[in-house]
Amino acid sequence: MPEIDFKEKLPTAFYLNDTRYVAKKLIGKILVKKETKTLYAGRIVETEAYKEKNDGAAHSFNGKTERNKVMFEQGGVLYVYFTYGAHFCCNVVTGKEGVGDAVLIRAVEPVKGIEKMVLNRYKHSLENKRELYNLTSGPGKLCKAYNIIREDNGINLTGDYIFIVDSKVKSKIVTATRIGIKKSVDLPWRFYLDKNPFVSRL
Repeated sequence: MPEIDFKEKLPTAFYLNDTRYVAKKLIGKILVKKETKTLYAGRIVETEAYKEKNDGAAHSFNGKTERNKVMFEQGGVLYVYFTYGAHFCCNVVTGKEGVGDAVLIRAVEPVKGIEKMVLNRYKHSLENKRELYNLTSGPGKLCKAYNIIREDNGINLTGDYIFIVDSKVKSKIVTATRIGIKKSVDLPWRFYLDKNPFVSRL
């Protein structure tokens, strides 16, 4: 993969679009987190769109709460939540202020900071290719690998800490129904790179 061009950071205007548009366009882009001694970067290979209106699976479906209030900010911030008492998930907030829409980043293909990602996830060095493919192939996994935590909730994605860099897609993007939910299961709002080994397992 070529060097990441940090000048190609996605602008606020990108995040103000409809969440389904953003969810598809994020495929292939590079999610970056810069810590003091580590730079994490991974190609986004799977996303899901969630909308406040007519989407029972969205956290915002029943309105604004203390937990989901970041979803109602103007697009371009990170919404981080804790789930199942076990792991964090990160979402890209989209649309105008007050809308309540966001894109779940389900999986990335790691490209930089991989050794630190491995230690964050497994507490030991990489032992086989299966562990590599399992490293960031799910929303909780990638947050653990990137060390994305509760304090990252609300981070502006146009800053220099966590952000997304533009990059071209060469593989086919597949549209499918979302997974791991019990409501609004028929909406075709999941997008992923065809045949990419880092896409989450069904």
